[in-house]
Amino acid sequence: MPALRVVSTPSDDSDRPSSELVGALRAHFETGATKSLSWRLSQLDALEHLLMEREQDILDALRADLGKPATEAFGSEIGLPLSELRLTRKRLASWMKPERVRTSLLAMPGRSYIYKEPLGVVLIIAPWNYPFQLVVLPLIGAIAAGNCAVVKPSEISPNVSALLAKWVPKYLDPKAVQVVAGGVPETTALLREKWDHILYTGNGTVGRIVMEAASKHLTPVTLELGGKSPCIVDESADLDMAAKRIVYGKFFNAGQTCVAPDYVLVHDHVHDALVNRMVSTIREFYGDDPKQSPDFARIVNERHHARLTRLLDNTDVVTGGETDVSDRYIAPTILKNVKEDDAVMQEEIFGPILPVISVPSVESAIGFVNRHAKPLALYVFAGDEAAQDRVLSGTSAGGTVLNHVWLHVGVPELPFGGVGESGMGAYHGRQSFETFSHRRSVLKKPTLPDPPILFPPYSSRKLRWLKKLF
Repeated sequence: MPALRVVSTPSDDSDRPSSELVGALRAHFETGATKSLSWRLSQLDALEHLLMEREQDILDALRADLGKPATEAFGSEIGLPLSELRLTRKRLASWMKPERVRTSLLAMPGRSYIYKEPLGVVLIIAPWNYPFQLVVLPLIGAIAAGNCAVVKPSEISPNVSALLAKWVPKYLDPKAVQVVAGGVPETTALLREKWDHILYTGNGTVGRIVMEAASKHLTPVTLELGGKSPCIVDESADLDMAAKRIVYGKFFNAGQTCVAPDYVLVHDHVHDALVNRMVSTIREFYGDDPKQSPDFARIVNERHHARLTRLLDNTDVVTGGETDVSDRYIAPTILKNVKEDDAVMQEEIFGPILPVISVPSVESAIGFVNRHAKPLALYVFAGDEAAQDRVLSGTSAGGTVLNHVWLHVGVPELPFGGVGESGMGAYHGRQSFETFSHRRSVLKKPTLPDPPILFPPYSSRKLRWLKKLF
């Protein structure tokens, strides 16, 4: 693997004080320039050009920040936004049309509609693990809905942050979209401003800070948070398939994925067989020495490397466990004999460490999941549809995949979001457009005379007729 390089974030127009920046965007929004279909489509076209023309720059920045293999980087950070862009462009005109709804007898004669109008000026705060995708995907929705936006990429992925600060103003309308680079002070300054919506992706600790800041202005928020996403493997599962898909989902991006399987609850009848197959699959994917594999990413920085290394203390390692802080490397690791109160089970792992816990039944696995916060994702491997249904009806999660992992994220028609401590609100596809839009109720009445039943003086006869209208 080539040496990782770090570049400084360039200074640009986003260095203006936050209040001035937001004020300029709001003034531009109030001109109405962003509301037309033609403007929205032109910006979506420009965003697609950025993705396609700067592809190699994006891949290089992701490689520098996270050691991402090109295939993983393209699929998750470029391909997914391209798919979303094309769907949004194709359907945007129909999404924008006023939606006619039934008019009650009381309001007749008249026609009722729902108009979709932009919220105004929105803030998108992105994390470091998918630092390009998690800026672009919500930005697609913000633009499609006709808003102005500020995007705040993570300072923990400085190369991607620098790339966004450099190229977004060159492709998109800088009067409507701005990138603010920097760290905690810049984010804190942005959160003091009044926004019309905030979409934050990250952890629950910062999510609470965002929500508290938003409450001062009664700003609505979408919080895409994490959590320990469980993977339940029933004794009826196809173990070869389950092993391959779990290993793929867990060790993609070195486990630094909010919807990665965080731990496995496997029926004790097939525990050993599944573990053995997962060990073989790791070797199949990454060779005898994953450190030399060009297809295995790295931990984002030394601080996270140290945190993950501590989680390996006093654990029963089946395979992996090797670490190298100088290369930010932690081997794909599987743990067994894990207890519910072990350190590795007390926080979202967010790295290439997979605890495997044996359970006597699907019901026991359901109980285990329900003793903890509702997860962002939950995965069930079972050939028995009754077992699948028991998990679906007995648990709650932001999203669920049966017999695979996190592919629901790539289905634009499915809203993506959490529940409880794993988040609130959702986006992707049409849901992104709806998240950044206000559904405005509009009743159109003709100028014909109103029925006298509405107006005083009232009578018992008018009351009887009124009751018939409800």
